[in-house]
Amino acid sequence: MKNCEYQQIDPRALTSPTATPTSTLPLANKNVQRQRRKWEVFPGRNRFFCDGRIIVARQSGVLPLTLGLILITSGLFFIFDCPFLVANLTVFIPVIAGVLFVFVVFSLLHTSFTDPGILPRALPEEAADIEKQIDNSGSSSYRPPPRTKEILINDQVVKLKYCFTCKMFRPPRTSHCSLCDNCVERFDHHCPWVGNCVGKRNYRFFYTFIVSLSFLTSFIFGCVITHLTLRAQGGNGILSAVQQSPASIVELVVCFFSIWSILGLSGFHTYLVASNLTTNEDIKGSWSSKRGAEDYKNPYSYNNIFTNCCVVLCGPMPPSLIDRRGFLPADEIPPVITTEQELPPFMAKNDTNMEDTCQDFALSCTG
Repeated sequence: MKNCEYQQIDPRALTSPTATPTSTLPLANKNVQRQRRKWEVFPGRNRFFCDGRIIVARQSGVLPLTLGLILITSGLFFIFDCPFLVANLTVFIPVIAGVLFVFVVFSLLHTSFTDPGILPRALPEEAADIEKQIDNSGSSSYRPPPRTKEILINDQVVKLKYCFTCKMFRPPRTSHCSLCDNCVERFDHHCPWVGNCVGKRNYRFFYTFIVSLSFLTSFIFGCVITHLTLRAQGGNGILSAVQQSPASIVELVVCFFSIWSILGLSGFHTYLVASNLTTNEDIKGSWSSKRGAEDYKNPYSYNNIFTNCCVVLCGPMPPSLIDRRGFLPADEIPPVITTEQELPPFMAKNDTNMEDTCQDFALSCTG
């Protein structure tokens, strides 16, 4: 047996001599990745639809219930009550109910699918610079307590808190939603009934929703009572009226148990709009005199109910800051590795040629 020195085989030498360099062209084309939009790598707990045009909270399971109750109750009213009321009272009843119904559904969907005012998180360079400023311990495992900055707004001291998740100092009236994991401008509250946060960009739609819903609920409630009363006055009694229109009882129950909370919520938010306050500020008592300060007034109020209402509900619509439909820069696109890209070039479908070459090499060593 001959002594044979085993040397490392150059993989390129095992390729077929008839292989053409054109096989690298498809591979080069596969390396060109499609452009990805920013919503595909959004760090918050949100879900996007229609290529980023629609944004909702990840926990939006109550929204279908809200929409279903509105659709079912209104549908029963239009089918079972409106024909009788049109024949005995006026044709304007379904017209008024239809207008209110459109307002309610439109404002609900607008509230649910609109960016509430999410602030983009700080870039790595910005976050590192801020962390250096607030972390004086020199230890990477130590997490310093929340830092604050103080600014003056209308001669009132306002504290800006540092958000460790978004790596920035929150602007005035901004709060971090724990459910959506985002900092939201002029954060009011997270509403599970609409499946979204309520903030600077969708508060006017939320207010329109609850006010129009209170009108619609009250209108249906009154019309159903009128419908049953007119049927009972026919001489057969209330039981006969219920038997002739059983769907009216379903509408009556739904409206009776929801009208009080809806009217109360509408009144509460009317007070907030007139005072230029948010639910978050009112619950925390941020500008309440009970905090002990003698002159602790709301720095955002214009001291005029009409002006406050115009600023909150009729002001210009601020643009979305997260640019969810924008394209990611080329250097920030995560690599997409395919099966063929994981293999070295010399192993791409050359198994037969490699086996023959190895057999020839083995015979030469034993010959």
